[in-house]
Amino acid sequence: MHNVTPMLARKEDRDQEEISWSFPGGVVGFASYWFALAIPFILYGSNTLFFFLYTWPFFLALLPVSVLIGIAVSVLLRGHLIWTLLLTAVVVVTVFWLLFTLLSGW
Repeated sequence: MHNVTPMLARKEDRDQEEISWSFPGGVVGFASYWFALAIPFILYGSNTLFFFLYTWPFFLALLPVSVLIGIAVSVLLRGHLIWTLLLTAVVVVTVFWLLFTLLSGW
């Protein structure tokens, strides 16, 4: 009869839980979205509010996209939080700014 101990030992090695990096990435994507939303207000003042009044569905659609970008970057970088924060912020601000300039006609 074969010894079953090596099989049991291998099974215990496989049962270790892997760390999920999706939640911190989602939080970073959400925070990056609000950071990107604040930039036009800082640059152009309160008149930006009237622009957002008519174009809010486009910018609201970027919220889940930003969260997904944060999750994807976090999973790809395997939890390097500083690099995840920087890369997600750059990508989300770039996407937000591209939409802003496209809609404003500059």
